[in-house]
Amino acid sequence: MPSVKEVVEKIRKGEVAALSRAITLLESQTDAHRAWSADLLKSLPALPEQSTFRLGISGTPGVGKSTFIEAFGLELIRRGHRIAILAVDPSSSISGGSILGDKTRMEQLSHHPAAFIRPSPSGGFLGGITRVTRETLLLCESAKFDYILVETVGVGQSEIAVHGMTDAFLLLAQPGAGDELQGIKRGILEMADLLVVNKADLLPNEAKRTAAELRRSLHLAPPRDNGWSPPVLTAAALTGTSVDAVADSVDHYREMLNRDGQLAVLRRKQRAGWLKDSIHSELLRRLNRSEEVKAVWQNCLAAIEKGETDINALSEKILATFLDTSKT
Repeated sequence: MPSVKEVVEKIRKGEVAALSRAITLLESQTDAHRAWSADLLKSLPALPEQSTFRLGISGTPGVGKSTFIEAFGLELIRRGHRIAILAVDPSSSISGGSILGDKTRMEQLSHHPAAFIRPSPSGGFLGGITRVTRETLLLCESAKFDYILVETVGVGQSEIAVHGMTDAFLLLAQPGAGDELQGIKRGILEMADLLVVNKADLLPNEAKRTAAELRRSLHLAPPRDNGWSPPVLTAAALTGTSVDAVADSVDHYREMLNRDGQLAVLRRKQRAGWLKDSIHSELLRRLNRSEEVKAVWQNCLAAIEKGETDINALSEKILATFLDTSKT
């Protein structure tokens, strides 16, 4: 295993191989790798050395996220940015594996020296992210990537975690989505800072109607505290049409956040959320590893098989066992 000091030095020089290796070790669940990762994170600054921007991108399946991200990423590079793309693929609930095909779907970006693409399995982690997305963001910023895109696994009520770790949230919709829009309005639509109807070249009239419906839906949402009115744009990622307008709109939002000092506030909230989630994750990990808890767990499962219906009492029993064993 490489030394932490050596890896940090290479990451700060922008060496992609070292960055990839570090992320792989972060994703590992072994005790040795977890200890190494903890030392690595302690060696990195809590705040990036340069100005960075984190953009979460989500959308319904089939909306063309990968195609849009490639076109959008190339536009950002044209504007002088170095971009990192964290593409989260859904994991199989049976095998735990995932396709991780984003590099093949983003052919131009995957070969561009100013871009870094990291496909990672979600590992069943809710929120459209991986277990170590926050840590990976920090590593990418340390590697001098100033614009980071987080592509989530889809869109749904559980996919809100990315909103708490990025500076802006972009929602992609497709023309003629119809009832699909109804399913995302309450959960995701109200959090989107920018909405883009993709594939406008294929179905221009439907794209206009979908954009109009999204605008009407936004009028029903509560006003933003920062005074921002989320724009609804149409674009065609496959041809690159209006992708520059999307980049302009994101830049406008970023400028507003910086001008009003809101970006610094967002980063503080992101770190506070990281602290809370880290505590939850570590408590759950320790609970699952406790041999005493495993024994009580099996007893509780046996009780359920016999018809026990007071699940709250059983959960209290498991937690009490964990807390008692944690005192020793």
